[in-house]
Amino acid sequence: MAFQRLLPLVALLGLFVAPPSSAVPSLHPVVLVPGNTCNQLEARLTDEYEPPPATGCRVPRQGWGWFRLWENFTALQEDPSLLIRNVCMEGLVEALERVGYREGENLFGAPYDFRYAPAAPGLASPAFSGFSSSLRHLMERASQRNGNKPVVLVTHSLGGLFDTVFLDQTPLRWRRRYVKHLVMLCLGVGGSPLNMWPLASKALAANPTSLQAGVLTYGNRSFASMFSLLPSPRVYGRTPLVITRDRNYSAEDMAEYLTAAGFSEDEVARYRTRALPVTLNLRAPLVPMTAMNGIGVPTVDKLVFWDGNFSGKPQLVNGDGDGQINLETVLALQRLVGADPDQPYFKSILIPNTTHKGMISDESALKRVVSEILGASS
Repeated sequence: MAFQRLLPLVALLGLFVAPPSSAVPSLHPVVLVPGNTCNQLEARLTDEYEPPPATGCRVPRQGWGWFRLWENFTALQEDPSLLIRNVCMEGLVEALERVGYREGENLFGAPYDFRYAPAAPGLASPAFSGFSSSLRHLMERASQRNGNKPVVLVTHSLGGLFDTVFLDQTPLRWRRRYVKHLVMLCLGVGGSPLNMWPLASKALAANPTSLQAGVLTYGNRSFASMFSLLPSPRVYGRTPLVITRDRNYSAEDMAEYLTAAGFSEDEVARYRTRALPVTLNLRAPLVPMTAMNGIGVPTVDKLVFWDGNFSGKPQLVNGDGDGQINLETVLALQRLVGADPDQPYFKSILIPNTTHKGMISDESALKRVVSEILGASS
């Protein structure tokens, strides 16, 4: 049997405060909350594991310890230069270091288990509760370590959803004491039609055509976080998002779509009672906020499974966005936050020809991001 565990976030950002050094004292502390691609999985094989028969090669036994899952599914030999850490936010960290930030002093990271998600009010969510408690203590320590200055929260992708719910569940008095500014990268409100694709393929999960297809399809279908990123009826309404010969599915029809994709009644009920209420009840954070999103990149708006076979590859109908986040959800964010009379400050920045990942890796985008962080810190 193979067991899996999570390595959340880069080792380059610690949760604990380091001794004083060369950080610029006038800067407000920054806490980074990453997207789900910054997380990694490890595995270990036990005596109960039976390797596939007739593999045609001798696969060395990994032993009793945990090992990082290989991220390259096509190469025949493991890359010897493979790093032991995920560096997906390395570009942003290095850019912040160039303007005076130092890891563990005024620059921190908040890891979380990307498989789980916030639950509806009144329902238990131990993983999210643990994240919220850790983030709250981290922000309090970071503030204390930096002359009681409030924190600039910087989120990317899924991290923005976690932070938005975290702030909504935190007393307003605490928010106004410890949050200087929220800089949210690459996230709107209302989910994405793209996320309906990996949830569709039950047949592919049962009979994967490759290791990559099997792992990713099974994982996506079982992770609670995927259901929190499905299109919201508040944003998409009855607009067709999945198109087949016999019928179309909109955000209003999500429960029927999940049933057609092979989910059980219990699984669909969990979507209705745990994930959907979170999506419907997202609110303005009531702290100063800047949203930054890429546009000008083809982004899935609709999926066409014309023959109704969800295990096949759909025809993609694209709209505008950053390749993952639709412009429609960004505009919905502007309406949600910008129209709230209690929101103290809100700015939305659209960066042309910038991808979801490029926001935290492309030099031109990083300059804009760092500029906004410094502006928020002033």
